[in-house]
Amino acid sequence: MRKCLICGKGSLEKAEDITLEIEGYVFIVKGERCTGCNEEIPYEEETQRTISVARKLGVWPEPMKLYRHLSKSGGGLVFRIPGDLEKQLRLDEKIQIAISKVGNKIVIEPEGR
Repeated sequence: MRKCLICGKGSLEKAEDITLEIEGYVFIVKGERCTGCNEEIPYEEETQRTISVARKLGVWPEPMKLYRHLSKSGGGLVFRIPGDLEKQLRLDEKIQIAISKVGNKIVIEPEGR
């Protein structure tokens, strides 16, 4: 048995009931589960099959890269989130967001979801 790379304590055992949820669709796949931390690692071929089916169903999100200009407001910079992205992420002015700097990238995540 292989040792878990996540917790380092448990061992990985075969699992045939790993649940993946994508946009409300539930996929059951095969893989391995740690006996210590219960981390689930689907097999690569199972993951690729799931992605293929999700694409056919139209629920697999394609990578999105948008280009925007920043605007000046007060003493800082602002940018506008496009309406379609706002709807997909169910954002509104009441949602609190977390802004992180990861290397040279800015990551914006809705909090509390």
